[in-house]
Amino acid sequence: MSYQVIARKYRPQTFADVVGQEHVTQTLRHAIEQNRIAHAYLFCGPRGTGKTTIARIFAKALNCTGGPKADFDDNDPKCKEIAEGRSIDVLEIDGASNNGVEQVRELRETCKYAPASSKFKIYIIDEVHMLSTAAFNALLKTLEEPPGHVKFMFATTDPEKVLPTILSRCQRFDLRRIPAKLIVEQLTKIAKQEKVKISAEALFAIARGADGGMRDAESTLDQLISFCGDKIEEPDVLSMFGLAAQKQLLELSLAILGGETETALRLLNDLAKGGKDFGRLLSDLLNHFRNLLIFQVSRGDLSLLEVSEDEVASLKEQSAMADASALTRIMEVLANAEIRLRDASSKKILLEVTLLKAIEARNAVSIDAVLKRLQDLRGGESSASASATQRRAPIAATPAEAPSPAKREVAENSQQRTEPAPAAPAPLVLAETPASNDLETLWARLVESVGRASPFTRSYLLEAHPVSLAKNVLTIGFDPEFEDHIALVDNARNHTLLQTKLAELGHANTQLKFIKAEPAPGRVAILVETPQPAAAVESKAPVKSASKPTAAPAPPAKEKVAPVPFNKDDFKNDPLIQKALEIFKGQIVEVRA
Repeated sequence: MSYQVIARKYRPQTFADVVGQEHVTQTLRHAIEQNRIAHAYLFCGPRGTGKTTIARIFAKALNCTGGPKADFDDNDPKCKEIAEGRSIDVLEIDGASNNGVEQVRELRETCKYAPASSKFKIYIIDEVHMLSTAAFNALLKTLEEPPGHVKFMFATTDPEKVLPTILSRCQRFDLRRIPAKLIVEQLTKIAKQEKVKISAEALFAIARGADGGMRDAESTLDQLISFCGDKIEEPDVLSMFGLAAQKQLLELSLAILGGETETALRLLNDLAKGGKDFGRLLSDLLNHFRNLLIFQVSRGDLSLLEVSEDEVASLKEQSAMADASALTRIMEVLANAEIRLRDASSKKILLEVTLLKAIEARNAVSIDAVLKRLQDLRGGESSASASATQRRAPIAATPAEAPSPAKREVAENSQQRTEPAPAAPAPLVLAETPASNDLETLWARLVESVGRASPFTRSYLLEAHPVSLAKNVLTIGFDPEFEDHIALVDNARNHTLLQTKLAELGHANTQLKFIKAEPAPGRVAILVETPQPAAAVESKAPVKSASKPTAAPAPPAKEKVAPVPFNKDDFKNDPLIQKALEIFKGQIVEVRA
């Protein structure tokens, strides 16, 4: 007898033998027991998951002696005929090679005749998505109203290519990828029957490379037995298929999370020298960080993961090294590299750059977090200034000691005629109001939000500045040198975009107005010493005459501070600006007044 490969030798022969597809086998068993057998079935799923195998087992259950029976005897002559492909009432057709209209017409003619020795005439069409549109259309009428003795079973890896009119006439079953744990258990049984010693690490490496396909895993084991003999270790599997060892993968992920650039590049170089597949390495690395994220979010729920015991210990260790947002940024970098790797001419260089970007992404700070931090710092400085003002404010005179208006007027006139003495230090006043702070913060968030939706519009907004926000109208000014850009940005599309983003930021129903406007002086917090608490630096009020009665001076809180001339050096040395540079790790390129 000729040699039979493991995938065929250990092919499931009954519903109980099928691994990892209980949702399909249980439904078919109940349909047989309740005598609710449809005339057409469609089995979908990845390669090597059991589509054609389940169709054959179902055909056995229908055409066995005394059938239909879910628990049939596998030694039944009719079942053996079907298993060996000798049954004239069960026809297996390859859809890839019989995809024309003529073959379908021939099928339509033969299905009219009753089965020769079985209860049903069963047609199993593999890779049914390969049929042409004309062939599908020719099959429609027969598939909708077939003779009572005819059953159709279709198998496909790409159900999207099957016509909707065919799909609607079939009962569809979607087969899943088989979990790695079940693949390892099945391979262990096969290895024991084949009298082969294989380590647990090697079994897990085979299951990892099979990617949910039992047939792929069995074919790999068959090849390894030919390569290694009766003893198989993990390095044998890795060297044959170019996979990275689990230990190397965990060390590389640990280097990324720890920010160890040199270690990460050395590990990648060692993997490259070992001839590892870069595409597979990137996929395994992305899958590991996915497992790490799920482990962290689910608080250690292992039922959501397919990992070995060694990887579980590593997940517990690494989950404390980064939060969910950092892991998400790392996964985005790896996912983008996986797409670009297919077209890259130098895959190693791309992977090295990807590792550097992943390490940077681990330590990166989101723009929202930076803006919140700056706002907190700004609020802290404002409260500190206010408390300092309260501490240094002069004690107000009591009503009994307050001078009369006439005496105060005489004193003021005499003070104006004499040379003014040096003023004593007065409370510090902040030359920037909270309202302007809010407008600047709103503008920064608006530009950032618009940039995510339209980088083109954001490039114009970077040349503009907010003028005012009053009565639900946001006025945006452009410098005279950028006046010609107003016509480019002032259109219905940009109005809608800006209004949408403003609504997201809490300013709904806000209108927009674009104007030419000189930029306001640098909005830097300047502390000014004044002769009186909260008094103006420059007073525009005329000198009062002693002969005319004057009104009492306005309360200090209502007086406004005159704008202070903009100083670039003061701006660069401002503590808040220095803190922003420290957070962003940047430098000042240009300062505009």
